[in-house]
Amino acid sequence: MGCVAVVIGISCLFPASWHFSISPVGCPRILNTNLRQIIVISVLAAAVSLLYFSVVIIRNKYGRLTRDKKFQRYLARVTDIEATDTNNPNVNYGIVVDCGSSGSRIFVYCWPRHNGNPRDLLDIRQMRDKNRKPVVMKIKPGISEFATSPEKVSDYISPLLNFAAEHVPRAKHKETPLYILCTAGMRILPESQQKAILEDLLTDIPVHFDFLFSDSHAEVISGKQEGVYAWIGINFVLGRFEHIEDDDEAVVEVNIPGSESSKAIVRKRTAGILDMGGVSTQIAYEVPKTEEVAKNLLAEFNLGCDVHQTEHVYRVYVATFLGFGGNAARQRYEDRIFANTIQKNRLLGKQTGLTPDMPYLDPCLPLDIKDEIQQNGQTLYLRGTGDFDLCRETIQPFMNKTNETQTSLNGIYQPPIHFPNSEFYGFSEFYYCTEDVLRMGGDYNAAKFTKAAKDYCATKWSILRERFDRGLYASHADLHRLKYQCFKSAWMFEVFHRGFSFPVNYKNLKTALQVYDKEVQWTLGAILYRTRFLPLRELQMLKMPCSGGCPKLSPYGATRHFPCTGWN
Repeated sequence: MGCVAVVIGISCLFPASWHFSISPVGCPRILNTNLRQIIVISVLAAAVSLLYFSVVIIRNKYGRLTRDKKFQRYLARVTDIEATDTNNPNVNYGIVVDCGSSGSRIFVYCWPRHNGNPRDLLDIRQMRDKNRKPVVMKIKPGISEFATSPEKVSDYISPLLNFAAEHVPRAKHKETPLYILCTAGMRILPESQQKAILEDLLTDIPVHFDFLFSDSHAEVISGKQEGVYAWIGINFVLGRFEHIEDDDEAVVEVNIPGSESSKAIVRKRTAGILDMGGVSTQIAYEVPKTEEVAKNLLAEFNLGCDVHQTEHVYRVYVATFLGFGGNAARQRYEDRIFANTIQKNRLLGKQTGLTPDMPYLDPCLPLDIKDEIQQNGQTLYLRGTGDFDLCRETIQPFMNKTNETQTSLNGIYQPPIHFPNSEFYGFSEFYYCTEDVLRMGGDYNAAKFTKAAKDYCATKWSILRERFDRGLYASHADLHRLKYQCFKSAWMFEVFHRGFSFPVNYKNLKTALQVYDKEVQWTLGAILYRTRFLPLRELQMLKMPCSGGCPKLSPYGATRHFPCTGWN
């Protein structure tokens, strides 16, 4: 094949005598090229090759570094399930007791010594025993059951504290903070009964345990506090409080509240949370500085250890709706059915629901299931018709929506959500409704969910029971779940789409029980928030001049004395 004539002109780089061309006739002139021209060709070829391989190497190295960063973050989350090294003197501990309405649970957390960077948060993890199981214990009943006998509360809670004392190294007890935080069950008690219970704890616990336990460490927290702690916990586990790295995680521009600088900072996008329990439903998400929100619905806080550093300042909308949990909603629904049916029977002379042969037809129960409502000595008999769409229509008035814009359940104000650039996690009933029976937990898809819910509701109860007996549902799904799955599916759907106004094509909701194989509790957010000043205090103590014995601030506020070794 003959050569194609190529003229290489490089007059701007080399002398004119170096110019040459390649002849098309058998390429004879290339054989006569002088030595200098051969050298130029070789240098150019080498330079091009070097440039090419440099780009390839840098790209591969960058990609590898990015993958390594992601792998290291993944590894850190995976190693979180390893047994805690209780022989390591640099490990610190913290204890939170969640005193709920049905029982109390104790959680033991741990973290290594802070890295010294005031911009970084503590690396708090759940403590794990030698069998790598989380150090958690639960007792029943709820602490509010002792409203009339508060002197028994410290005895009630002692098994939990003994459990924690066995796991936290003895030498660490005096510097391990203990927080006893009470929620819904205690909130409904009169203030005098709340105070009596807390006083018994504050008086008796220091006598029997050496944990760091001051007056502010035992309290009844508000629904707003609980929501903020839950929001902190999930975003901490997701790594959303870490500084921006060169990866593909979503980011947002944020104007920091109270900051003197008007310049926005770029940081990782935080996730919002939706939590539907048995009694209440909660929503929490970050809102921009420009959005005006009533103080009772807004939490502004700095998670960083230095109040002058604003990178960890967050502004979170939190709203709690009592009576909108799954079980409370069903109770409200049944109360309405009972009252309306009895009234209609009286006015129209009917007998609907008064005998098993003439039951009230409930669209929110599976097809052909029989149920009863008992009130004031009367019984109302129900039979399910399994009509998911009619069920949704029937429960819509229970949302208590108003005609005002930007409102949610009960007409409460809800700041705008930029749906395309948002992400939410749904816990408790959001997960149980999608996973326990329908086996659709994880990424939520409204169309698929409604189809599955319709099919479930319209399936005869005898077939659902058969499937249950064959073990086709989640291991912790019981008959109560099967019976009220149809209602709760409709309730969850309506609360999410009608109550909170999420579009039906919203793709960024994940329903979850665990994140990175860990159950995320609000108690994690509580310990993170309440120990946030520890890193700065440690740094300040390292800088303090001292001689003899120096007063040392404990990381949690108490003043104590330690030898001054190595502090000069």
